[in-house]
Amino acid sequence: MAFLNDHVLDNGLSAITSDADKLVICSQEPATYAEANATYALGEKEGPTVSSPTDGVSSGRRVIVSAIADGDVTDTGTATHWALLDTGNERLLAANTLSASQAVTNGNTFTLGEFSITIPDPA
Repeated sequence: MAFLNDHVLDNGLSAITSDADKLVICSQEPATYAEANATYALGEKEGPTVSSPTDGVSSGRRVIVSAIADGDVTDTGTATHWALLDTGNERLLAANTLSASQAVTNGNTFTLGEFSITIPDPA
């Protein structure tokens, strides 16, 4: 059976904790920084709060992204994905689907519930 020490998993997640300085909601899943930050971007929250790594729910290690109550909507459309960005280095750090899509209108605010990002233990 494969094994990875929690320290190895934590260092992967620590890049999200230390470098994620912007969360964006997107109209589809971005594959690059440019897609997340511009092409598919519908809204943003500067300085999202990301926890330090802890034990995952069923395995591995995880970080928790705190709920957002005041994200700025910057375009009109249907948000289906979120992305965490490192704007200083123009990196897409993580992206995934929203738990439910949201219709958003430019000039309004968006909310997003707390969610976690997990690196599971190797099988």
